[in-house]
Amino acid sequence: MAAGLLAHEVADLCLGKPPLKSLSISATVADALAALKASDDYCISVWSCDHSNSIKKSSSSSSSSSFNNVNNEEDCICVGKICMVDIICYLCKEENLCCPSFALQSPVSALLSKVPAALVRHVEPSSSIVEAIDLMLQGAQNLVIPIESRIIETSKRKLLQKSASITPTIHNGREFCWLTQEDVIRFLLNSIGVFSPLAALSIERLGIISPEFVATRYHSRAWSAIEAIEQALTDQTSVAVVDDDGILVGEISPFTLACCNETVAAAITTLSASDLMAYIDCGGPPEDIVRVVIARLKERNLEGMSKELMTNSPNIPSNSPSSDEEFSSPTATTSRLGRYGRSNSYSARMTRRAEAIVCHPGSSLVAVMIQAIARCVNYVWVIEEDGSVVGIVTFSNILEVFREYI
Repeated sequence: MAAGLLAHEVADLCLGKPPLKSLSISATVADALAALKASDDYCISVWSCDHSNSIKKSSSSSSSSSFNNVNNEEDCICVGKICMVDIICYLCKEENLCCPSFALQSPVSALLSKVPAALVRHVEPSSSIVEAIDLMLQGAQNLVIPIESRIIETSKRKLLQKSASITPTIHNGREFCWLTQEDVIRFLLNSIGVFSPLAALSIERLGIISPEFVATRYHSRAWSAIEAIEQALTDQTSVAVVDDDGILVGEISPFTLACCNETVAAAITTLSASDLMAYIDCGGPPEDIVRVVIARLKERNLEGMSKELMTNSPNIPSNSPSSDEEFSSPTATTSRLGRYGRSNSYSARMTRRAEAIVCHPGSSLVAVMIQAIARCVNYVWVIEEDGSVVGIVTFSNILEVFREYI
């Protein structure tokens, strides 16, 4: 029965999905930033296309044959994806801190240089779910699939071609959506009874707790965790923030950072990991900690980043005085940051949207799946009773279990 379920076509999981919003590979980082701010999506697809040739080809071919081979149309292909975290990490680079406005004019390809191309794969709508799972286990995060019911009329294609837009959604006369690990996990969860008694087994018994994860110390500089954040983004996990005893205090999650704007780069550059957690927590950064960030940027002569933060932060009133004098002394800075100490920051993380999602080694597979789906993340931290980190369970770990079951 399980094998029959996973033999369904991936097109079945695409019903009702909105078409992808996309960005041309010729766009700039600023274009990518604007597109992300205008979109409700976590990330945006990047395409390498010659739309003039694509539209000519599409208009001269019949719609009945438009779905024969996705990968053969090499003149229009999705080459990657961009999210806000990519831009934030890019702005945190040493060479971009002094002049973020100049860095935003770089080509969007600069954001893709460290992203494995295999993270995005084109897939036929007729491919089976088990084939999709195999691709995901090979490293694919997003499967690009044509929406068969959305064949664009020639007149509409011409109209879209004339309108200048950095986010074209039409490629070779078609629209696409993409399938993620979360989509597949939701599908499996909705049919979890088929996989009995697998779902009731503990994650420890199933052997899917991975001891390998990225972490940073609570009092470490957030900037030192940039590579860890980039790695967590690629792995679709998070950066554990631990104390000296290995107790999980919180996390720096790419999923949370993706909901912020580009000014978080300033916070990462100047704050500790603990204060960064307070900065990105639900509700937006507190005004006083934003002022601390601005003061520290000025101390380092990062005026460009400081102006960017003042311009784009809704928590700083436009008529507020300069904080140079107010935060010029280390004592003033420490007192202002005092309320973001370990205990308060930890309690905030345990009650707000940005809290770390945790389970225990004895938690059942289905319970972990529900936790992750409910919080829209691809992982769950595994901790002991004392709060020490055992490891992490990811959607990839879970998909491996279901793949072996059939």
